[in-house]
Amino acid sequence: MMTPYYKIIVSNIAPGSEDIVSEWFEGDESLGVTASAFGVTSPAHPALEVELYCVGGCDEDAVARRIDDLRTAASLPDIGWHIEKLEDRDWVAESQAGLPPITAGRFFVHGAHDRAQRPAGAVCIEIEAGQAFGSGHHGTTTGCLMAFDRLLAGRTFTNVLDVGCGSAVLAIAAALAAPARVIASDIDPVAVTVARENTEKNGAAASVTCCLAEGTDHAAIRQTGTFDLVFANILAQPLISLAPELTEVLCEGGCAILSGLTLDQEAGVLSAYRQGGLALLERSSLEGWSTLVLCK
Repeated sequence: MMTPYYKIIVSNIAPGSEDIVSEWFEGDESLGVTASAFGVTSPAHPALEVELYCVGGCDEDAVARRIDDLRTAASLPDIGWHIEKLEDRDWVAESQAGLPPITAGRFFVHGAHDRAQRPAGAVCIEIEAGQAFGSGHHGTTTGCLMAFDRLLAGRTFTNVLDVGCGSAVLAIAAALAAPARVIASDIDPVAVTVARENTEKNGAAASVTCCLAEGTDHAAIRQTGTFDLVFANILAQPLISLAPELTEVLCEGGCAILSGLTLDQEAGVLSAYRQGGLALLERSSLEGWSTLVLCK
């Protein structure tokens, strides 16, 4: 018997919200979403569609409930959705193959299907889409990599903390390019598992410790003491809430690269970190998302 494949199409999504939709569904293991992809519906209508691929089954009532919760939680009241049953093909691989590699300074982030395109001299990171947040294709992840690349032109880092690590793109980048000892933490156990797998696949497992933690509340983080670089690519409100503890674990002269915030959220995030004695070194924006580099 052939394994049934399904595609959940979530439509009318404002640009910048596509990863919220993907994470929302991938975070519910009962739905069995294994990969996601997105695209613009048409040039005249710049809303996005997110395609979510399921293997084995797709409970329409469960999807409906998840959609209703998403509309409220993420303030996306106008999104629509429908389910398509697909023929027996490797839709997961095909969705991943549709994502091009990303170049961000010295970093080249790609899927297995693009190994042959690795540039000579680049720091190459292999990440498959649809596992956990942070395939490198979102403006926040790319922005953090580009900011890190600029910092590396004049600084060295030995102890790095990646809070909300997702698929561990940033942690792997630090381990390979600095090179540094890295702690990668996330509140999602699935993300931690994926992060470990990705560090092993990229030859960084010996340098990266992956742990399940809220903020800096983990023995591995406490035992390290302070860090000379902190990544936090999350969302604006968690960035603000975590400002006191992230500032505390940053050593004097250390840097923090923060993203996951929109341009209109910069002021609130900056205010929270300036209260802890951090100064803005650089700000940049990509695809409507802001990346801030601050120093203590």
